Amino acid sequence: MSTIAEMRATEEDISNDSDLHTSEVQTSRKGICSVRHGLSIILLLCNFAIVTQEMNMSIAIPAMVKPTAPLNHSNAYTERSPTDSQEYWNETLKGFKAVAPVYDWSPEIQGIILSSLNYASFLAPIPTGYVAGIFGAKRVVGAGLFISSVLTLFIPLAADAGVTLLIVIRVAQGIAQVMVTTGQYSVWVKWAPPTERSQLTSIATSGIMLGSFVIFVVGGLLCQTIGWPYIFYIFGGIGCVCCLLWYPLIYDDPMNHPFISTGEKEYILCTLAQKNCSPSWSLPIKAMIKSLPLWAILVYSFCQYWTFYVVTVYRPTYINSVLQANLRDSGILSALPLIPGFICTILGGLLADYLLSRKILKLITIRKLFTAIGVLLPSLLNMSLYWVRSSTSTSVAFLIMSPAINSFCFSGAFVNILDIAPRYTSFLRGLSQVFTHTAGAISPTTTGFFINQDSDLGWRNVFLLSAGINVLGLIVYLIFSQAEVQDWAKE
Repeated sequence: MSTIAEMRATEEDISNDSDLHTSEVQTSRKGICSVRHGLSIILLLCNFAIVTQEMNMSIAIPAMVKPTAPLNHSNAYTERSPTDSQEYWNETLKGFKAVAPVYDWSPEIQGIILSSLNYASFLAPIPTGYVAGIFGAKRVVGAGLFISSVLTLFIPLAADAGVTLLIVIRVAQGIAQVMVTTGQYSVWVKWAPPTERSQLTSIATSGIMLGSFVIFVVGGLLCQTIGWPYIFYIFGGIGCVCCLLWYPLIYDDPMNHPFISTGEKEYILCTLAQKNCSPSWSLPIKAMIKSLPLWAILVYSFCQYWTFYVVTVYRPTYINSVLQANLRDSGILSALPLIPGFICTILGGLLADYLLSRKILKLITIRKLFTAIGVLLPSLLNMSLYWVRSSTSTSVAFLIMSPAINSFCFSGAFVNILDIAPRYTSFLRGLSQVFTHTAGAISPTTTGFFINQDSDLGWRNVFLLSAGINVLGLIVYLIFSQAEVQDWAKE
């Protein structure tokens, strides 16, 4: 309590001090070589490490199983003849077998291993968000990153020990990863000036796309050359290195940071002086339930991640079966859209803050505009995929453009929780993740049902349904969203 009181006293002194170092504060406002931007880059690296650890099993498991159960679909179209495809698969498996052990896991066991990462995902986000809001992101995120990274290093040993131990480790790893993805948002409550929230959060979030791209491109190569265990050793080691950066360089608020300049500290405290960012043990649950702006964000999160999971899970299948790309090209084409998405995520954040700082648009207008752009254009592109499937180049162009434009949402609805309830940001982020995980549990199953019913018209129905759900979420958000701090989020 004394720390909070001292911080409030300092904020009052700064806000009432008429003799501030104006030039120094202006430099801190405009400069990107600042501690707060360095913090966003460290979070980028942490997100990079976490997403590679989340996806590495999906990349490695074809190399971990015996060739009696190849992950090849009998109804998939490829440019190779069936004989050539089988020869290619056999050669690949020989390369895997030469450098690493393989296991006799049935497809059912493989499915359990892959999905075990999400077994506790529905339970962990809310308590993780609450704890991070009270005790700070440094402890929660740091602990989650360390646990996930260490467990990643032990996965090869666990696979040798037995499936049961491997599943237990994967469940624990999933909880640790939720600690990182949920808890990190509490950092920006005390570090992000209102006119820089979009760029700081988007820089940090872009690490997810960068990590996805790298694991897609490098993962298979590592498995085939030096062995599948090294995909866990390398990316687990990267996570441990990020921990070495996290603990000495990350602080929960600028007041306690040893390396921050006086000008930057004063600027951050001045911009947040009128905001109530202090943590609270109590939660206004009834007021949250009645809050339409909060429900707008939650409904939008569910609808947006419906499409996200469909695209993420089924993009390789679509490229392989509909566009008739071979296995090797399918992996490259699946990774290709992530680079434009990575770039546009950062550029979208910079553009949103530019429009806000220059007072060109109001904050709520920016949030709604960027969300609308990130929903409508990608939905149109995804719907068009069915009708342009005869042209591979056009289909690939649409697949690349869609996630790039969709990344504007990271400067729209996804950062809106920081606007309406900064003191409860972590908890509400955890709540929104429950909605996103729910969408992730339903949408791939629904997609598989449509495709199994009709392999041709099924894709059309999948794209139309996803676009409809996406637009529905956008309509709800446009009607009920706000950008002011809600009464229940004030002291």
